[in-house]
Amino acid sequence: MTGDSTERISLGTFPTPLEPAPRLAAAIGLRADRLWIKRDDLSGLGGGGNKVRKLERTLAAALRDGADCLVTTGAAQSNHARLTAAAGARLGLPVTLVLAGDPGDPGDPAAVPAGNLLLDEIFGARIRWAGDADDLRLAAVADEAAAELASSGAHPAVIPFGGSNRDGALAYADAARELRDQLADELDDQGCLLAQPTSVVAVGSGGTIAGLVAELGPAYVLGVHTGAVAAPGEAVAALASAITAESLDPRTLRIRTDQVGAGYGRLTEATAAAIRLAARTEGLLLDPVYTGRAMAGLIAAVSDGDLGRDTLVVFWHTGGLPGLFGHPEAATIAGPQGPTRRSSRRPSRAGGNSSPAT
Repeated sequence: MTGDSTERISLGTFPTPLEPAPRLAAAIGLRADRLWIKRDDLSGLGGGGNKVRKLERTLAAALRDGADCLVTTGAAQSNHARLTAAAGARLGLPVTLVLAGDPGDPGDPAAVPAGNLLLDEIFGARIRWAGDADDLRLAAVADEAAAELASSGAHPAVIPFGGSNRDGALAYADAARELRDQLADELDDQGCLLAQPTSVVAVGSGGTIAGLVAELGPAYVLGVHTGAVAAPGEAVAALASAITAESLDPRTLRIRTDQVGAGYGRLTEATAAAIRLAARTEGLLLDPVYTGRAMAGLIAAVSDGDLGRDTLVVFWHTGGLPGLFGHPEAATIAGPQGPTRRSSRRPSRAGGNSSPAT
């Protein structure tokens, strides 16, 4: 159990909705009343998503420390980068985004920005390309950018990869309490809340699941690894331990690693099928990297018995829809009756590279 902390700024629209998904539940093998969707994709700012909650806390700390500009990292289709750019616009803080990849040839039609990258530019962020960079190299380039800003008299704050530090994870301990209150309102009167539900969530940089684990307990959170970090269990355990002040053994975590496929940013058939199923049963749009993978993990968990038919499940929709429109394989998701021509967009700008885009 975590304690409350009040240091945050208002950026999003909360509480986010909690919606039943009976047709999707039946389609994947759950009882029709057993699946609920926590709509953190509807958090308001800049297209929404889970990073809004994190930014309310990480930017509160940055402002407390006197920041007058922001620097953060990600891949070309980073949801976190997009929402940091939006938050900076809301707060009047210039934003520098250090992104993996390269800008491409300005004269090449395939190099026209799309998805999150287009929104970054609309929000007015300055983009600094880091080439073929992993998260460590991105962090080093971000520090260089911050040092350059500081040398010119600015007071930059470097926001961590994916917004995942203790402050960011605390935001999802808050969210877990919000969920608990909503479930009590929605289900107690129906006599349905007989046991604590299992939360299913994508695992990217680890802060979202860490906050849920810290508040709900590791037995009641099922994470689906997206390939964003090399050792998801260790990353999540470290963040959860930071907010509970108690050591958490990574072996106690429930994290499925069977949906990564060929790697982060690469579309799998299971993910494409999960996106189609959610869209065609509930009108619910998922993205190819995070929520689509998480839904594929939920389907697999029901299929192999990890989650029983009667299990009460909350699926955390963490957003990411803009990334769908920048994904190089997006046109294949609709299946045979939809478009079959593959996008020619450069992977470095569209998010098809292997660098994390949290």
